[in-house]
Amino acid sequence: TTRRRFTSDFKSRVTLEALRGDKTIQEIASKHKVRCIHISEHMEAQAMDGPGAVFWNGADRAGRDHESEVRDLHAKIG
Repeated sequence: TTRRRFTSDFKSRVTLEALRGDKTIQEIASKHKVRCIHISEHMEAQAMDGPGAVFWNGADRAGRDHESEVRDLHAKIG
């Protein structure tokens, strides 16, 4: 079997659904066809990273990657 990949949008939606508390984690896991432990681990990871990480869109990382790439290219040019 191949490993399933989930988008950050999907993970966030499932985590927010779990945080609302309307349904149990087991019900949410069954609905989305994922394991309960994955929902719990993702919720814990987001809590440990802080609220800013929940809404992070990757823009900061892309900016740093771009800057390092520009430096590398300038170093190659001379």
